[in-house]
Amino acid sequence: MKLTLHKVNELNQEDFIEMFGPLFEHSPWVAERAWSSRPFAMEQDLISALEREVWRADRVEQLALLRAHPDLGTRVRMTDHSVQEQSGAGLDQLTAEEYEQFLGLNKQYTDAFAFPFIMAVKGQTKETIREAIRTRVQRDKEEELGKALQEVCKIGRFRLEALLVNEAEAKAMKQANGSERTMYYGKGDVWVYRSYAKPLTNLTLIPESGFTGRDNVLFGMNIKVAVSGEKFITSFTEGDNRVLVATDSMKNFILRKAGEYEGATAEGFLEFAGRHFLETYPQMTGVKMTADQVSFEVLPVPGANGFDASNLVYRYSQNEHPTALVEVVRKDEGIVILEHAGGVADLKLIKVKGSSFAGFVRDEYTTLPESFDRPLFIFLDIAWSYEEVADALDSDRGRYVAAEQIRDIAHTVFHEQHSPSIQNLIYRIGQRSLIRFPQLKEIHFESNNRTWETILEQASVGEGKVFTEPRPPYGFQGFSMTKSDLEGL
Repeated sequence: MKLTLHKVNELNQEDFIEMFGPLFEHSPWVAERAWSSRPFAMEQDLISALEREVWRADRVEQLALLRAHPDLGTRVRMTDHSVQEQSGAGLDQLTAEEYEQFLGLNKQYTDAFAFPFIMAVKGQTKETIREAIRTRVQRDKEEELGKALQEVCKIGRFRLEALLVNEAEAKAMKQANGSERTMYYGKGDVWVYRSYAKPLTNLTLIPESGFTGRDNVLFGMNIKVAVSGEKFITSFTEGDNRVLVATDSMKNFILRKAGEYEGATAEGFLEFAGRHFLETYPQMTGVKMTADQVSFEVLPVPGANGFDASNLVYRYSQNEHPTALVEVVRKDEGIVILEHAGGVADLKLIKVKGSSFAGFVRDEYTTLPESFDRPLFIFLDIAWSYEEVADALDSDRGRYVAAEQIRDIAHTVFHEQHSPSIQNLIYRIGQRSLIRFPQLKEIHFESNNRTWETILEQASVGEGKVFTEPRPPYGFQGFSMTKSDLEGL
């Protein structure tokens, strides 16, 4: 059963633990402790509350959590979640030779660290998992403990996605006739990897960023598609599937279209595939597609000039990443784009000094001291739309805005300017972005304040301070800007 965030906030502690305890292998204490952080304003708040308890647990509890996970590729009894995840990566179909190989690698890893190898296998293959074990077994013990806990949190996030209803998407997919009924279905986690796609070029160069384009030798996306149409009502009310397109067919449709796409942007591909859905299936009246782009980092190899960029070997990156959204609908005048956005998600920025927070309302409820030079740690998601949607779809127009450029503007503004508040910081980032890229119509921010708690104002050696993770709860901000915010500059 999927829950809305509103329903999650209404759960008592016992039901909350029953629902979310299984996200962390045989460790219901994570959910038990996170329950007190309710209410959750956003899905990210719930995710953060759970992950925070993992990182705040003592070392004994953390090791017990790690040791509760099964070895990858073995045949021991596992939770239903682990069975599904490992089978999705092909670990349930190992040959006898591969099985013995995984047994050996797992033993080598466990002997080195005293807990099993843990990896979020969603989107991985047995080959990439095997290589990851070989790489990570060489790490320092403390470093690998941290990496293992990161993977535990990542597994928890993936599992959580299957339990929550995306309320924003549900609202957007309501029927165009004004009915309050929500009716859509679709496919998530459609992983698409296309080699030698069209390079991303013709970008507007800006002084804040050295990003000049992307070769797209590897063009990766994790896509979610939701389709709507009044004719699907009988599949819900009567079990009549005669007009239903199987979600497996949707997955195959997207993968095939990736081979036909001639453009260079994720937004362009979503529009391309969404339009073909509507042209192929007349029973569909709306298609909404979102994509998290998968970044691949070029690796250096020895060359004539010391080290050169390899054009063959890349490293899979799972840090901040570009995002895209396109929704197309069928209207009397034809297929039109209802909504579009580019973006960058999961940007995490820390500035060690040069930020303050003072002059706020002080009354009988105020305990927070004013700060005139604090470290500032923020989580930041940014999304933007264009005056002309064609600029997002076709990089040949020379007006496409790359996520890497907006990311670099955020870095630069944070570096250059004193920040009296996060509100002012995101405003300045938006202002700079709209100045550099007048083709943008609107830019939107969602930010979290994750500033560390100061433990020592002065280290015994040098000018450093000592910090730890902040105590819950945390602040968040939402803000949007248009070119009207630039008037008078």
